Amino acid sequence: MIDIIDAIKRARREVGENGETKTVVISRRYDAAVEDVWDACTAPERISRWFLPVSGDFRVGGHYQLEGNAGGEILRCEPPSLLKVTWVMGDAPGLSEVEVRLTPEGEESTLFELRHVATAPPEMWSRYGPGAVGIGWDLTVLGLGLHLAGGSIDDPGAWQASEEARRFMTASGEAWGEAHREAGESPETVAAMVGNTLGFYLPA
Repeated sequence: MIDIIDAIKRARREVGENGETKTVVISRRYDAAVEDVWDACTAPERISRWFLPVSGDFRVGGHYQLEGNAGGEILRCEPPSLLKVTWVMGDAPGLSEVEVRLTPEGEESTLFELRHVATAPPEMWSRYGPGAVGIGWDLTVLGLGLHLAGGSIDDPGAWQASEEARRFMTASGEAWGEAHREAGESPETVAAMVGNTLGFYLPA
């Protein structure tokens, strides 16, 4: 059983906009050494245990592919603190990059920060806002946290259809809405975006 409220509150979220270029940032502290968090984020055999199976040429300039998800080029890799990749779903045009920064805060504590910068089609952003990708990143941060603590979700597919997962994604969507309001978006627009996003992730 996951403490939904605790998992959501542990993460900090930010939203930035510069024309069609949008930025979502999620950060969280993990009770693990920076080397362990780095290994969990970069070793293919560990990534498959908390995220998705990954294949590719794991070097700067090489390409990776997450099974059934995004792929792209490895732009920077500076152990144990910085990983930057392009993040492409299918043939989607435009900028899309993900940067992960790890900062040690003592021997057994690490600040994890993930920044996703992308060109968002205006019609998509105006309908869904940051929660469209933010909920997925919340699920990613949750999975990494469980893995680092020695746990896991036994059947991710079944879990995502569970009432617990619905509560988690609802809380995540609302948290991204709050971050968007703090960035200056109107409450009415945010409420519509959150409703549309949750309707997509959690159809009746």
